[in-house]
Amino acid sequence: MVNVENTEETVKVLKQSYLEKRKRDHGFFGSEWQKRWCVLTKKSFLYYSSEKGKQPKGGFFIKNTVAQIVQNIRKDSRRDCCFEVVSSDQHIYQFTAGSPSDAKDWVEQIQFLVKDTLSTSIPWEDDEETYDDVDSIKSSPGVVRALPPDREGSAEEEDIYEVVPDQEEFEEFETINDNRYQTNTGITAINYRDYYQGLWDCLSDNSDELSFERGDLIHILSKEYNAYGWWVGELDGMVGIVPKDYLTLAFEI
Repeated sequence: MVNVENTEETVKVLKQSYLEKRKRDHGFFGSEWQKRWCVLTKKSFLYYSSEKGKQPKGGFFIKNTVAQIVQNIRKDSRRDCCFEVVSSDQHIYQFTAGSPSDAKDWVEQIQFLVKDTLSTSIPWEDDEETYDDVDSIKSSPGVVRALPPDREGSAEEEDIYEVVPDQEEFEEFETINDNRYQTNTGITAINYRDYYQGLWDCLSDNSDELSFERGDLIHILSKEYNAYGWWVGELDGMVGIVPKDYLTLAFEI
């Protein structure tokens, strides 16, 4: 694998702003809506506790989602500012934007990405905003160590924010494997400690390696080759080995 970014590390951002996210569960006296800094990238929609947040509180993949304007989830003056996104597993995410035009723009941007999910590239403006991760590792790791021959053919911020009284529940991410567990209530849950984000772009050199871009959410299926610096990960339905030094935890647990 090759590190194609050796200097300033950035993630392409298509749109970002504060939105109010509708909570899945809220108490009788609790607020139904929660202010979140939302970031739309080429492959995912992530939301943070604030604009300076380093780790996302949750999100979903853009692939196979459906976005639309809705006007029946609020009864106040902002009812025309609402939109919802239905993920591939039929989970519904509802948001309130700052204005009707802003809500429409969010929907159009998501729809654009969905249509281009299978494209090899998406045109980006030269003056497009980027996310600078100045607190991540300041220098790229060295050349990734190769695995020994016996693995050939294997398939296998400086800113601190207040603690939210009621911890927000992480939303489910699309996955293709069965690395889940059953709760006492019978509801299927996901182990978020298995999700990592790419720190740098990596291009695969062999068929059993997984290519990914900085900011991609990768589901780690196995750490069988941890001693050699490699894990087995899954991204967009593809499974392969990935260098662990190129990854960081995606969620605050």
